[in-house]
Amino acid sequence: MESLVHTSCPEGVSERTPGTKATSALLQNPLGHMNHAEIITDAEAFAVEKGLGCHRDVFRKGALLAKVHNSPHGFETLDELSECDKEILRYENRHRWRSSPWMLYFLCALCAGCAIVQGMDQAVTNGAQAFYFEEFNISEDARLLRGFINGAPYASAALVGCWLNAPLNRLWGRRGAIAISCILAFATNIWQSVSPSWLSLLVARLFLGLAVGAKSSTTPVYAAECAPKNIRGALTMMWQMWTAFGIMLGFVSSIAFQETKILGEDTQWRWMIGSTALPPLIVSLLVYLLPESPRWYMDKGNFPKAFVSLKKLRSSELQAARDMYLAWKFLQVEEQTTRGGDILNTLKEFFTVRRNWRAAQSSWFCMFMQQFCGVNVIAYYSTQIFKDAGYDNSQALLASFGGGAINWIFALPAIWTIDTFGRRNLLLLTLPMMSICLFWTGLNFRLEEGSIIRTSMLATSVYIFYAVYSPGMGPVPFTYSAEAFPLHIRSLGMASATSITWAFNFLLSFSWPQMDDSFGEGNAFFWYAAWNLVGWVFAYFLLPETKALTLEELDLVFSVRNRDHARYYALRLIWYSQKIMGWMTGQHVHPMPPLYKLETESSEMVTGPKGNNEV
Repeated sequence: MESLVHTSCPEGVSERTPGTKATSALLQNPLGHMNHAEIITDAEAFAVEKGLGCHRDVFRKGALLAKVHNSPHGFETLDELSECDKEILRYENRHRWRSSPWMLYFLCALCAGCAIVQGMDQAVTNGAQAFYFEEFNISEDARLLRGFINGAPYASAALVGCWLNAPLNRLWGRRGAIAISCILAFATNIWQSVSPSWLSLLVARLFLGLAVGAKSSTTPVYAAECAPKNIRGALTMMWQMWTAFGIMLGFVSSIAFQETKILGEDTQWRWMIGSTALPPLIVSLLVYLLPESPRWYMDKGNFPKAFVSLKKLRSSELQAARDMYLAWKFLQVEEQTTRGGDILNTLKEFFTVRRNWRAAQSSWFCMFMQQFCGVNVIAYYSTQIFKDAGYDNSQALLASFGGGAINWIFALPAIWTIDTFGRRNLLLLTLPMMSICLFWTGLNFRLEEGSIIRTSMLATSVYIFYAVYSPGMGPVPFTYSAEAFPLHIRSLGMASATSITWAFNFLLSFSWPQMDDSFGEGNAFFWYAAWNLVGWVFAYFLLPETKALTLEELDLVFSVRNRDHARYYALRLIWYSQKIMGWMTGQHVHPMPPLYKLETESSEMVTGPKGNNEV
């Protein structure tokens, strides 16, 4: 088989694969051109220049390790390492989870707490809205007002909250941005629960959006910058998994307080929303027990503090020195290609440098599809959807809780699959399945109204939709966006990506009541079912894979042109058909070269980490 793919990459990044006309992107090691002695000299100079002179010995070893970081057993040939050093690295290769210190998992637990806050804020309105609409006499005819009150936090998150990310991170770091947003979430949830009118409730929810935007655009970045590359996807996706858990807790709160009328008729919603104030208070009190992001310190030029943070997040000084030195070398390459300076230059780079806008395009697509896959229509309005299908209020709340529980349980497998199967492959597998489930959900409304078949089939289709969404479109967008952008525009990039998701989140929650009425019972689900198919086409042809690479190596992944990426995967479709024909006729079909390759210490081309197969 012959194929032609021309990859437009930086100089020295392309290579002809023998026996084919394929060209692959070579992910280069910035130390590949340096010999043994040069690396040791450079590492010593780095340690002295950055105020780490007392750690010169460990940085010499770390620098040599950095050169072979893409070769799993390359460290075995390094005479400078003791047997104890090598045993630490062997254990890291064999046990990627057990080899990390407890502080890293404590960090992820606090990030999970932020996500729980997010999920509860999103889901509690599902059960609460029926009561506050009744108390404030907002009739079903006022569909747009209902939609605006429900979606208000996501409008302000998109317009203002997400963009607070950059100044908060610049002034107070990742931890400071998280602490401030959680304190604001605590205050606004109390404010909502005591609101005397719908206008006060609306204003409180608009202020809640400031916390939602800042928190959601900072927390995944914080986790991604602190995690080692071999489990970065799993630790970063904890955001979505625990958001799903928070959504489930939001439904639990709705069920628990549905009969609480101590403050009067239809005041149950005050207890439901008030219960969401506790988690952000806990997170804000504990977040400063964590180390700050090492990359944030490096960006500020404070390398001693960066090394102290990284030592807390790795099992040994040697691993911390390796990761810090390698990150610094990649950052040097990045600095050579950036204009730096004021915000205008940063914005210009964001939209004119291919590496940056390709990352933005991919992140924005993932965030857009997380909303237009239709999940939040169900998350915000499932109680009303189930009531429309024939459930009473108590049954609808229980059915919604069942969906929330499935959403969380089925996110658990992504802890393993996101770093082995890959971000891109998870989307390609689950998008068409979600489309089928939404077509099925819409068709269920054609069944006899009030029948047991209609109610049971609706619950089944919604639950299967949740089960498919949770390991795919659930965790991938925030994980992908947190790792896609280079350090110098990471805050801006993540702010733009989360702004996209919250803008369309607001659009969905605002428009659904009117849309459901205009399309007719159940038909609006077909609209989002079709979008899942559109999303699959985009993901297949234009979405790069990011798993098993350092944040800095992604610079070259996103430097591949759209046309070359699309051409490669178009040719791969032809290869698949030839593979099937070869299987049927007994003919051998040569493997198709991978799109990305890694450069090892010896500059030998390899196909990347084990399991780095591409669909």
